[in-house]
Amino acid sequence: MITIIAAIAKNNALGKDNDLIWHLPADLKRFKKITTGHSILMGRNTFESIGKPLPNRTTVIITRNKNYVKNDCLIANSLEEALELVKEDDQIFIIGGAQVYTYALENNLVDALDLTLVHEEFEADAFFPEIDTKVWKQVKKEDFKADEKNKFDYSFLRFEKI
Repeated sequence: MITIIAAIAKNNALGKDNDLIWHLPADLKRFKKITTGHSILMGRNTFESIGKPLPNRTTVIITRNKNYVKNDCLIANSLEEALELVKEDDQIFIIGGAQVYTYALENNLVDALDLTLVHEEFEADAFFPEIDTKVWKQVKKEDFKADEKNKFDYSFLRFEKI
């Protein structure tokens, strides 16, 4: 199964200046729980914003740069090549960024969407693509109120193909 996992704002904002806009510990904890033990695919900018391979996951970096090398990571020059490198994994997660999400959705390469919706609008320079409700059906929603650790209301959403 190939799943996009992302945290987005009400206005589909993902990030600004190659960084996250908000800090939501509950989302980070969920991301770790869901992706640990599996393959995570990301664009080079997303990898560089994280700064290192995440523990207990196979990290695949997608870049057009044919000479790009990072220790403990697999390198692919396209999303299709990245998927081929980890095709034996039963759970593959596409974790960003905006260009990779858009390409994956436009080319019908994804089975599910696991989204954290932050109930605010933010100024951003990277946005998640619109979810086509003719293609995707929301199958799960968990709502949470802001608390001392998470300063915004948020929801965990799961979409599957219709």
